[in-house]
Amino acid sequence: MSMDEKDNVITLNNITSLDIPAERVLREAIPELKDAVVIGFDNEGEFYFASSKADGANVLWLLEVAKKKLIEAAEY
Repeated sequence: MSMDEKDNVITLNNITSLDIPAERVLREAIPELKDAVVIGFDNEGEFYFASSKADGANVLWLLEVAKKKLIEAAEY
């Protein structure tokens, strides 16, 4: 796909049952985020975790909010 074709792609921010590449999710999040917690698996299948917040309590709060939103989204 050429750069011109990529520029013509419109991203829909809807719920999907399909996996989305991590690179795309992260690229789209960068301009929006003030704080971030990244959780996943690296290319070797090893667990990966990083956070922009140093305080573990703040990180846990972000994770709990994310958990609540995920549960609420599954109810629809």
